[in-house]
Amino acid sequence: MIYKNGRYFFLSLIILSASFADAKEEENELTLQEEITEYIYHHVQDSHDFSLFSTKDKETGEKKYYGFPLPVILVDEGVKIFMSSNLDHGKKVVNASGKYYKLYHGKIYETDSKGYISYDDKGNVTNQMPLDMSITKSVFSMLLISLLMFWLFTSLAKSYKENNQIASGIGRFFEPIVILIRDEIAIPSIGENNYKKYMSFLLTLFFFIWFLNLLGLSPLGVNATGNIAVTFGLALVTFLITNFTANKTYWKHIFWMPGVPVWLKPLLAPIELLGVFIKPFSLMIRLYANILAGHIVLYSLIGLIFIFKNLVGSSLSLVLVFFISIIEVLVALLQAYIFTLLSALYFGFAVQEDDH
Repeated sequence: MIYKNGRYFFLSLIILSASFADAKEEENELTLQEEITEYIYHHVQDSHDFSLFSTKDKETGEKKYYGFPLPVILVDEGVKIFMSSNLDHGKKVVNASGKYYKLYHGKIYETDSKGYISYDDKGNVTNQMPLDMSITKSVFSMLLISLLMFWLFTSLAKSYKENNQIASGIGRFFEPIVILIRDEIAIPSIGENNYKKYMSFLLTLFFFIWFLNLLGLSPLGVNATGNIAVTFGLALVTFLITNFTANKTYWKHIFWMPGVPVWLKPLLAPIELLGVFIKPFSLMIRLYANILAGHIVLYSLIGLIFIFKNLVGSSLSLVLVFFISIIEVLVALLQAYIFTLLSALYFGFAVQEDDH
């Protein structure tokens, strides 16, 4: 009955059109949110190429990446080396010595000439994975920072030698930091008799983490210290140095601690031994979680600028991004300091004497 009246018909048509427009806008917004989530996920993950930025073709909707490729090194019945540009971000299949490989969700799988990817009942990829020894973006960043540190501190050492133990140039900025690590971290934590043999590692550790953290805040978009494999490697080196340089007093305090009733020592020994592994584990998780969370929060706030699409919301997001960026600069330094300080404390525990 209602549609017999023309006015009601057009009113219903307007309501249906408005509902369709709202649904379409909601669908577009959901697509935008998914795209932002994908971009954040892509940023925090490691990759086989160094992409500086990307654009999307308005006609085809395909992404175009701008950057430079990195070497892909696979161990699979021999060593296979090719550039990541051959993979074309997973769009192409590479034929290497009769075997086909495809990049899929950041990992390289063995496949066929058509790039077929198979799954099990739980949705997991069942294709074989070769041993991947590639120079990824994180590896390239660490090599770059290593070369920078080698040049920087070689120049600092030369300036000491040439200027009668006085730093010159950029060394004047880094000299107080080196002294700070020696006087405020190494000596109080390890002791004046033993700190010198650990100084080279502590200095390397501090500046390596600090520079990588700062590189992660640059427009290059590197998330090396937000990669748990990197923090695991750093914590593992601290673990090995601590236990291989430890004296008998250190092990006595773990397995047969003095000043404790004899019946209680067998009960405490497993707990103390567990602490040997918990200490480096806490180092690994602390650095990884703080840096990764900072990157996710920062990029989420940037994504809000595109979601709000208005002056008030976008301006507020931009202000928050600015303040969070300032905080992240401080966090980059703080995390390097904490990792170095705790490592020095563990070294101090390893070389302590009975009279301590």
